[in-house]
Amino acid sequence: MVLTTALAHAAERNAYPSRPVRMVVPFPPGGPTDILARVLGQHLSESLGQPFVVENKSGANTLIGAELVARSAPDGYTLLMAVDNTLVMNQFLYSRLSYDPVKDFSPIAKVADSPLIMVSGKDGPKTLNELAAMARAQPGKISYGYGTITSQLAGEMLKSELGLDMVGVSYRGSNGTIQGMLSQDVTFVIDGVATALPHIKSGKLHALANLSQTRIPDLPALRPAADHPRSHEMNVAVWMALVAPAGTPEAVIQKIEAGVSAALKKPDVQEKLLGAGLVPKAGTSAELKQLISTESARWKPVIERAAIKIQ
Repeated sequence: MVLTTALAHAAERNAYPSRPVRMVVPFPPGGPTDILARVLGQHLSESLGQPFVVENKSGANTLIGAELVARSAPDGYTLLMAVDNTLVMNQFLYSRLSYDPVKDFSPIAKVADSPLIMVSGKDGPKTLNELAAMARAQPGKISYGYGTITSQLAGEMLKSELGLDMVGVSYRGSNGTIQGMLSQDVTFVIDGVATALPHIKSGKLHALANLSQTRIPDLPALRPAADHPRSHEMNVAVWMALVAPAGTPEAVIQKIEAGVSAALKKPDVQEKLLGAGLVPKAGTSAELKQLISTESARWKPVIERAAIKIQ
C-alpha cells in the first residue's frame, strides 16, 4: 500500500504540468506584483515545460482575485500571486470575507519583499529622530501619506512604537502618495521603494528611514527604523507569496516550490526584481504557512487598536 501510494505521487509529480498554468495577480498590469509574476512565470514556463500565463484580476483590495483562486479546482493549474494583506490583514479588516486565507489556500512559497520606506521632502526632516522631535513638539500637526493597507498599518505601528500623535492621510496608491509629498501636502509618506527611488535620486525627495529590516541595495546607507531606541520591533515590508487552492496535491506543491526556488537564484531574475523595488526571498511551503500564522498574530492587535474596518 505504501509503495503504491509513493508510486502514485511520483507519477503525479512527473506528469505536472501537462497543460498551461494560470497565475492570477490581484492587481492591474504594470505594478510590482504583476512584474514579479511575469518574471517568475517566464522561468517556471522554461523549467517546467508549460506556459505559466499571468491573468490580472484586480479590485476590492485583492478580494476578487483571491476568491477566484480559492474557488478553483485544486489541481495546480490555477495559482495566486498573493500579497500580505490577502493572506493576513483582510481577515481582520472585513466583517465578512469571501474566502478564508488559511482554509482556502495551500501555501507554496514566499517569493519577495517590497521594503517600505519613509520619504520626506528635500526641506523636511532628515532623520527619524528629527521627525520624532517635530511630532512631539507639534502633537497632531504632523501628517503622513499612505497608499496601501500595509503602509497604513505601518504608520499605526510607527506611531505606537514611538508614542507619537500624527495624522495619516490616505492616497490612491503609490503615485498618489508621491505626488502628495512632491506637493508638500504631508510631512512624509510611507511607500515602497520603486516609486520613490527616481525622486530620491534626483534630490526632490529624501529617504528618511527603512521600515523593514531588509537591506535595500539601491539605498545601502539608509538606516532601518528599528535602529531607533524606541522602535526596535519595527519591521514592515509588503511581501508576496505564491499559493494554490486548498487540497492541491503535495507533490504538485513541491514541484512548483522547487521551480520558484531555482528561479529566484538566477542573476537575471534577481536583477529584474531588484529593479522593480523587490527583494527576492525564496522559502518553503512550511515556512510560508508559519509566516501567515506569525503575521496574523502580529497585525490583528494593530488593526483592532486602530479600529480600521473596510465595509
